[in-house]
Amino acid sequence: MNFFEHQDQARRNTTKLLVLFGLSIAVMILAFYGVAIAVLAAEATGPVMLWRPGVLFWVTSGTVAFMVVGSSTKMAQLNQGGHSVARGLGGRQLDPLTTDPAEQRLVNVVSEMALASGTPIPAIYLLDDEPGINAFAAGYSADKAVIGVTRGCLEQLSRDELQGVIGHEFSHILNGDMGLNLKLIGVIHGLLLIYIAGRVILRTGYYSGGSLRRSKDDKGGGAILAAALAMLVIGYLGVLGGRLIKSAVSREREFLADAAAVQYTRNPEGIAGALRKIGQLSAGSAVTSPMAETASHLFFGEANGTLSFLGGWFATHPPLRERLRRLGQVPIAEASLPEVSSASLASAEDSLAMGFQGSTKTAVRQEGVAISTPSVGQFVTALGTTDARRLTQVRSLLAQLPDEVKAALQDPTEAANLVYALLVRTRPALQTQQIEYLTATCPDCKQRVGQLYKSIRSLEPGQDLLLLEALIPALKQLEPEAGQQFMQVAKALSQPGGRLLLSNYPLQLILRKRLSDSAQPAGTTADTLSDRWGDAVNLLALLARAGHTRPEDALYALKLGLSQLPGTQKQPSPNQLPSLGSADINTSLSRLEQLSPKLKQAVVDACAHTVLADNDVTPAEMGLLRAVVITLDCPAPPFLK
Repeated sequence: MNFFEHQDQARRNTTKLLVLFGLSIAVMILAFYGVAIAVLAAEATGPVMLWRPGVLFWVTSGTVAFMVVGSSTKMAQLNQGGHSVARGLGGRQLDPLTTDPAEQRLVNVVSEMALASGTPIPAIYLLDDEPGINAFAAGYSADKAVIGVTRGCLEQLSRDELQGVIGHEFSHILNGDMGLNLKLIGVIHGLLLIYIAGRVILRTGYYSGGSLRRSKDDKGGGAILAAALAMLVIGYLGVLGGRLIKSAVSREREFLADAAAVQYTRNPEGIAGALRKIGQLSAGSAVTSPMAETASHLFFGEANGTLSFLGGWFATHPPLRERLRRLGQVPIAEASLPEVSSASLASAEDSLAMGFQGSTKTAVRQEGVAISTPSVGQFVTALGTTDARRLTQVRSLLAQLPDEVKAALQDPTEAANLVYALLVRTRPALQTQQIEYLTATCPDCKQRVGQLYKSIRSLEPGQDLLLLEALIPALKQLEPEAGQQFMQVAKALSQPGGRLLLSNYPLQLILRKRLSDSAQPAGTTADTLSDRWGDAVNLLALLARAGHTRPEDALYALKLGLSQLPGTQKQPSPNQLPSLGSADINTSLSRLEQLSPKLKQAVVDACAHTVLADNDVTPAEMGLLRAVVITLDCPAPPFLK
């Protein structure tokens, strides 16, 4: 099952969730109706009709309204996605620039996994008051994901074990489980609300000196007492129903996430060791937060075992023994990645302006090196996943960065300067324009950008995007005004003189995607390409221009890509490449972001066919393809040596 199929399955599971929710409501309505009939029978002097449509109507209306309001209110509270959940569980957001050794180890593990899988580095929350070993991933999309980890994980797990747990959580991020899990919290809250209301009424009456206690012998007080007890008992059916729903939706996905963690790390002992320690530790994987029951299906391990006496049907996670048994049966496939060739086709254009000159001790960054060509199938299959080889490559690259570049990962201002350096071109005419712009706009940073420029020229092709992704957490720490200025400068450097540079456009796309606070509006998913055909043409034309110098070759690549899209026979075939600017492409990408997962798969497949039309791909083409795919909300892992 590929990334897009996982996304579609998550959508189908949402339907399954709603069906189970409806069945749970039906059971509770019948229970309330039975109580109402029993109350009427107790007060009646003659025979009582069991079928009372009027009673059923009011019971149904009241129950449904109560649950829908409860679920809707909870969903509104979850507007901030994973951040709301993490804070509700008592989490403290970690500073990505933390100097605490244990926290820094966690930040490094999460960052490495994110960079290797092509996802943004998520915000990290630490549950300081939780001694058990547990973790969770939450959010409506990979761009808005957060990772939560208990204090027990930091104190009890080795680095390999921690990496196994984080790999498990990244499987949930990549497979589209998170959005479903947040919806599940809202649905379950509606079922729990009746139980909670019953407890509140009883507590108010008996422990707060309320009117229920004073009038419990009165008819009115007895009715309230009976109603509260009925809500408590029937509401507990909602608790059990919620557990059954969570079990039905999440248990099999836990097995899949365990297996994915092994594939990501090629180290089954990492996640297996974490599971064994859960079994050995007195605190196990328990979470003491009052919200633990509501969010129990999010966690790595069973967070609330209070219903375990009722059997496995009510457990949100499979038994530890079964998870360990299955881990022993997970096959570990050898990584098969397209490799970067060492052939160099770059020219040695250098400018002597403002200290950007080359040094005999610094290798010139290559900008046209050919890479071995993956098939379209290989590229699409790689989306939404990662493996141990990429993880090792990412870790090695980060470790080998020059010290001043590493320092930029920990400092927002230095991170901004490093991005400017990444955007500076080697061609003298372009570089002169960029330098003049920096001199006029940011004179204080010009010299520092020049120093950093020399440090990063030894980067191999394709590594600039990876470094940019690693800089995002530091860039997010910029003050709002500084952040706005940074985006303006970066955009101007990306297109000196107002002319779009294809070599810089991938960096601009990633910055726009990762640093944007705007979320896609709800309910805008498009299931047809008919009204977005022009957007698809613009996108494929951009990719066709990037890899072909002859117009006829670029037009062929464009048409090849279009032929892969559904409904292509009903659309006119272009006779020439459209003239495009960055604004046109940005608008088209924003509209294509709203496509359903299956249509996004078709668009990504078309993009790959366009880029690979000549059976060759350069690092510049691969970088642009990756940036486009990431903009379409598809995690695209790096293809490195």
